[in-house]
Formats: sequence, C-alpha cells, structure tokens
Amino acid sequence: MADLFGEPPDPPSPSAKRPNAGPRGAGAGEIEDKERRIAEAPRPLADRLRPKQLSAVVGQEHLTGEGGALTRMLANKSLGSLIFWGPPGTGKTTVARLLANEVDYAFEQISAIFSGVADLKKVFEAARFRRQNGRVTLLFVDEIHRFNRTQQDSFLPVMEDGTVVLVGATTENPSFELNAALLSRARVLTFESLPSDSLAKLLDRAEAEMGRALPLDAEARDVLLGLADGDGRAILTLAEEVWRSSGPGEILDAETLLSVVQRRAPIYDKGQDGHYNLISALHKSVRGSDVDAALYWLARMLDAGENPLYLGRRLVRMASEDIGLADPNALTIALAAKDAYDYLGSPEGELALAQATAYLAAAPKSNAVYVAYKAAMRAAKQHGSLLPPKHILNAPTNLMKDVGYGDGYLYDHDQPDGFSGQDYFPDAMGRQRFYEPTDRGIEKRIGERLAMLDRWRAERAKR
Repeated sequence: MADLFGEPPDPPSPSAKRPNAGPRGAGAGEIEDKERRIAEAPRPLADRLRPKQLSAVVGQEHLTGEGGALTRMLANKSLGSLIFWGPPGTGKTTVARLLANEVDYAFEQISAIFSGVADLKKVFEAARFRRQNGRVTLLFVDEIHRFNRTQQDSFLPVMEDGTVVLVGATTENPSFELNAALLSRARVLTFESLPSDSLAKLLDRAEAEMGRALPLDAEARDVLLGLADGDGRAILTLAEEVWRSSGPGEILDAETLLSVVQRRAPIYDKGQDGHYNLISALHKSVRGSDVDAALYWLARMLDAGENPLYLGRRLVRMASEDIGLADPNALTIALAAKDAYDYLGSPEGELALAQATAYLAAAPKSNAVYVAYKAAMRAAKQHGSLLPPKHILNAPTNLMKDVGYGDGYLYDHDQPDGFSGQDYFPDAMGRQRFYEPTDRGIEKRIGERLAMLDRWRAERAKR
C-alpha cells in the first residue's frame, strides 16, 4: 500500500527489524529517510523568498517602514492584538511571523478553515503553559472571518488575560465579519495590494534566487505584473510557470505569455467587498460625469464575472437618482440597455450597457427629484393618515355629495391656461415645497414652468 507520499514502502528485511517497530509500522531508518526527502524537496519560490526581516517586506511601508504603525509598536518591544485586513498575497502571514521573532514571542499558527473549537482549546492550553513559564504566545489565525460568532467569542478571555496576543488575518471587511467585542480588543491594520514597483522588486529577487533572468520581453514583463493583480505570491507563482514553460533560449512575448500562464482571475467576490467597492466606483464615476472612468469600472465588473443584468438595474437607479429630470431620456436609455442585454445576452448585449453608461455619465446631473422624494416621504410619515381636501374627493353617491365630497372642485382643463391653482394638500398640512429644480439641462425649463405656475397660483388666490 502506498504511504502518504504516494510511494510504496520498501519491504522490510529481517535484519532491518527494530524493537519499537510494530509488524506494520515504519522503522526509525525509514522515518529518517522520509524526513530527509521532505527537507530536500524543492520548495515553492514564494516560500523560498519569504522575507527574514521586516525591512525586506515590500509594499507595506505604511506599516513596516520608518514611522510605520508596526515599526512604532516594535520600538517598545511589545505588541497588542491585531487584525490584518487586506487582499491575498500582501504579506499578512509573513509579517505576523516576523513580529513574533522581533519580540521573541512563541509563534502559533492556525487556519479558521481547518480548525474548530477543539483545536482552539489545545492552542489555548499550550499558550497557558508557556505563559506560566514566562513566554508569550503570538497566535496567528488565518482567515479569521471564517470562524462563527461563538468561536470568535472564545478568543476574548485569552486576549484579556494575556494568554495570547492575537493576530488575525482576513480578506473581508472586519466591520462586517468580526464581532464588535473582538474588534474592540484588537487594532485593525490595513494591508494594501502591491503596486507595480513592489511586484517588480519581487521579480528581481526571484531572478537572483534562480540565477537567471525571466525569459520575457519588456512588454511581456509588464503584462506579467498586471496579471499578478497586486498579489506578491501570485507574481512569484507566475514567474515559476514562465521558467517551467519556456524552452532553451526562448524569449516570450506578451501573447505567448498569456497562452502559457492562461489567465489569473481578478480578485472579486460578487457577494462581498470587491462587489460593493466596484459598483460604488461605477456609480460615483457616472455621478461625477467621468465617462472614461465609468466605462473602466463597468468593464472591470463585467470582466470579473458580474451579472450584467445587475449592472443594468444599477444604471436604471443612477438615471433616476443622479440625472432625474435634468435629462428624462436617461431613464429611457437605461431601461432600453437593460432590455437589450436581456434580449441579446453576452457579449453583444454588453455594448448596450456601455452605451447607457457613457450617456448617463455625460448627461447633466440633478438629484432634485431624489431629494424631493425623500422629503415627501418624511412628511408622509410625520403627518400620518391625513385625508385629501374634500374638493378633490370623488362623490359617486348622494351621501358623499351631501357631506361635501367634490364640492368646489375646478376642472383644470376648463380654466384659463389649463390651470386652476387649487390646493391639493391635506387641509391640516398646508402647501409644502419639496422639489427644487436645478438650472441644468431640461430641469432648467421645468423650473421656469414651476415659477410661472407659482405666479398664476398667487393670482388665482386673489380672485
């Protein structure tokens, strides 16, 4: 039977028997041989290049550089509990290990994906034993947001009594994923995606480690940096793929590179922060009348696999909220784009979404109707169930006519200029002004019309 490494053990010989080996157990020599093979096995490039000191960490200078948050903590040789929040491949695990070394804490690492309550209890017991012997434990919890609320609460006592200094790592927004009690006992530090110059430094280190240059032309090298998407681990993994796939003396161009490494999917979780951050960027670009930026964020979301119909619905919302009556045609175009995508599907229908995005971004902007609607809603909740004035109530029965329903109503089409100037608000409420048109686009003409109606209303009231 094959062992865990997929290799069948050598058949035992009588002379190789040892007192402590059971009939089916491995002897000490076999165990030592396995350990030697593990130690000599080639390690991934990302692991071999893991920094040995904080000054070698790239891309997080706001934390590890001169005056950085972690640098200031280490100056006192003391750490409090921390939450590292940032995308994958930005150095969260590495920095946690280096912090433990800097302050001489025992380093313990677990992953919330593979650990449960029983595992936590064992870790806490070991940490208590160390503490009794004068050693502090830095407990690094990867993917800490995957622990449920009860599991997160289990950290509170050991954090409070100093049994562990917790360093949790998460790719999700801690405000949404972690207990308030846990957050109140830890400082959140944000790790940023690595910029291109930091990724380029990692490539330089990889070439020094491998003893040879990456077989890429200048354009392909730039493409490789883009494919990494700010992920240090990814850039080193991609570099390994390039070295494995290139032939002797071959220099890969951009097109060949893409065929070799295929394509790394953008970091984008349609249910979490990536989703909300990008739709916010699209909405604000449209509101800010930046056509090019709006098209970029639309493309980013489509490229990452966002549901195009969701984007179509959001464009409809933007047309009403941010353009409104400054250009009523914007809503028509947004609805048409949604329907066009629904009819055509991808990729043809995506062009209609791009057309609507460009139109909405270029259109004059007004949120006057949006503001007016919110004000009207507040008034509706504030004043309760007031009846309309009797003169605008229908009177289908004699009894209703007798109590004044419809009495005094003026049919506007029969009045001068098609306008009676009557009040349509509840009697107990009086006239209100919610809508204040801007002087942009068609809304300017609407404002002029409303000003004229106000004058007519004042004239009718004098009669």
